[in-house]
Amino acid sequence: MDIRDAIPLFDALSQETRLRAFRFLVQAGQHGLPAGELSAKLGTPHNTLSFHLSHLSNAGIVESRREGRSIIYSANYDVMHALINFMVKDCCSDEFASIHREQGSGSSIIELADCCDADKQEKNQ
Repeated sequence: MDIRDAIPLFDALSQETRLRAFRFLVQAGQHGLPAGELSAKLGTPHNTLSFHLSHLSNAGIVESRREGRSIIYSANYDVMHALINFMVKDCCSDEFASIHREQGSGSSIIELADCCDADKQEKNQ
């Protein structure tokens, strides 16, 4: 991911309702949430939420699928991981920040070492 890819994602997440919706979808996991349930959790009218979910979907950070009469929304974890990796990639160097998948659980692990060592902190004081 480069900065041109990241900007639309930050734009999509820079509004309170969209950020809150995205966080609920991250918590929901791969199964996602029906639009109606998400609307109730947020206390947001369906048409307003539809506008915000469309914005998130167009940015690629949210996916949707139809199940019967419901539309189920879920976070796009691949895009989320790429965005997080983009954000920490230049933290001093790659040796200080990395994202990898744990073999047993399939979970992603974000490792951040101290980017600012004691010498740098002392110089800044």
